[in-house]
Amino acid sequence: MRIVRFSPVTADPSLELGKDPLFGLLNDDDTIAVLAGDPLFSGINATGKAVPLAQVRLLAPVLPRSKVICVGKNYADHAKEMGSEVPTEPIIFLKPNTSVIGPGDTIVWPAMSERVDFEAELAIVISRICKDVPKERVNDVIFGYTLANDVTARDLQSKDKQWTRAKGFDTFCPLGPWIETHFTPGDQLITATLDGEIKQSAPLSSMVFDIPTIINFVSQVMTLLPGDVILTGTPAGIGPMGERSTITVAIEGLGTLTNKVSNRAK
Repeated sequence: MRIVRFSPVTADPSLELGKDPLFGLLNDDDTIAVLAGDPLFSGINATGKAVPLAQVRLLAPVLPRSKVICVGKNYADHAKEMGSEVPTEPIIFLKPNTSVIGPGDTIVWPAMSERVDFEAELAIVISRICKDVPKERVNDVIFGYTLANDVTARDLQSKDKQWTRAKGFDTFCPLGPWIETHFTPGDQLITATLDGEIKQSAPLSSMVFDIPTIINFVSQVMTLLPGDVILTGTPAGIGPMGERSTITVAIEGLGTLTNKVSNRAK
């Protein structure tokens, strides 16, 4: 199932414009079956209403109520391009939930930074409260997968020696376009395309730490809550985005996530 979070862009009284964003199931015919409530908490309950995809604005498919956890240097080639050793255990850090934006939203280039980079990533959405999850049970706590861009102010990452500011600006965590509940990570290619030129390309299977290892490790450190998002790392090929550039993250069988970059703030 492809679960979307959206706002209607046409006047349809039956969709209760002005209320909280709606959730739905995206059908193969590009219609959305509207759901009653957030399926993370309310389950899959159809309202019987439907709306064409062309008449809505897709939002980030999940707005984490708690946290976004990221895994650093989880592709060997990326660790090497950063001048680092391949880690022997997952390196984790947090992005604030205020950094989350959706497909088509603008990545805002902050005045503090001279270089803003893309990082294409697969993201996991957690379905339930969990702690110390065994590797063989991780599928029990995965709601689904989506695409992410771990936008990074690279100059500030080097300057600060820790990553909170560089990774934490508003708009620095695009997610979308939907949550796919039946996706199984394997040899699918993940790519980043900047203004039509492919910059990153690698199979998901080349992660240093796989999904079971990541969830097992992170859940030993902190309790995971429904709607928490885990970004699983980026392959080699990271680089800067220019003003008014267009960046697209794609994963075979999952979808594409496209955002534009603003002019640098003054």
